[in-house]
Amino acid sequence: MLRGSDGRIRGPIRGPSPARGPKQAGTMAAIVSASATFSVFLVAALIAGWVIYFGPGPAARAGEATVVTIPSGAGVAAIAARLKTAGVIRSTDLFKASAAVTGAATKLRAGEYEVPSGASVKDVLALLTDGRVVRHFVTIPEGWSSAQAVDILMKEDILTGTVEVPEEGSLWPETYEVTRGESRASVIARMQRAQQDGLAELWARRGPTSVVRTPDEAVILASIVEKETGIAAERPQVAAVFSNRIRQGMRLESDPTIVYGITKGRPLGRGIRQSELAADTGYNTYLIDGLPPTAIANPGREAIAAVLNPPRSEYLFFVADGTGGHVFARTYEEHRFNVARWREIERRKAGLPPGPMPDAPAVLTGEDPAVIAGEAPLPGGQAVITMQAPGTLTPRAPSATPAPVAQ
Repeated sequence: MLRGSDGRIRGPIRGPSPARGPKQAGTMAAIVSASATFSVFLVAALIAGWVIYFGPGPAARAGEATVVTIPSGAGVAAIAARLKTAGVIRSTDLFKASAAVTGAATKLRAGEYEVPSGASVKDVLALLTDGRVVRHFVTIPEGWSSAQAVDILMKEDILTGTVEVPEEGSLWPETYEVTRGESRASVIARMQRAQQDGLAELWARRGPTSVVRTPDEAVILASIVEKETGIAAERPQVAAVFSNRIRQGMRLESDPTIVYGITKGRPLGRGIRQSELAADTGYNTYLIDGLPPTAIANPGREAIAAVLNPPRSEYLFFVADGTGGHVFARTYEEHRFNVARWREIERRKAGLPPGPMPDAPAVLTGEDPAVIAGEAPLPGGQAVITMQAPGTLTPRAPSATPAPVAQ
């Protein structure tokens, strides 16, 4: 023990520290070496992960992108497997690890994706978490026939299966979103449900000026209105003309009904001939009383609304005005004058010399100038037939769909 100068005990006497043995020194060196090696591997792993996460991924096998569909309810492992199979990622394990570390694993969304060629894992995860899916649409225009609607669907290669041409007028013209692998039959079913819903809504608003008695009659008459004019503002006026003719017991005399009787919904591609005017197809409203047996197209909302609430007017005739619209007339004499003006416009377009042009509506003298005395249609491609003088054509038995009762 040590004592101080005052004689007090200060503490035990400490000897020199014992020297470390070779075993202890080796252990320490091994620890340092292992730590350094681990650090190197860790840094290498972080660099590799960074490169894989941010670096470019595989090139697309064809084109500039790869389409991948992620089914609803798929987990991270299943999604990674799909991406690997499609050639979008190189490693399922690294994709799953990246999704887990970034928190994306619980945010991946189902759908069809178009992954750009060479997209990194980061880009792929962002695409799937943002839900930037590929969207497909098909549009059924107003006034197109059911056969034409089926043609549109058959051209969409993302849809599957075949489908029969549905009943004319049973489809709702609209733009529909479709998904890859969806059946054409299911798309048609959606269009028919939309038509039923839309028609029910409009029928509930039917006004006192309407002459149709049932929703089916509304669709038939609206389909004729739809085919007669492509100008939205004219639909109510055209609907009023047909409504007035029905009230007065006049035939509708609509050119599109002649065409439908010939082509069943396909474009005719030329003007109507006189022989076709006299052909009894069952749809020719120059020959049948009342409405044709079915619709001749799929009318849209505005056409149906027009026949359910036509404006009050005295017009009974209309003919093309040469500018895409129509000119309306109260009497047949006025109508003949309008027809003559239209035919003069058509002659000028075709480079033909001027024809006879009345200065004002004249009294009928027998043969109707609106009917061509031959088979060849007028130049210009428009229909050559227009509304006739009452009683011009030979009547036949009433059609299967009688004329609505005047109200």
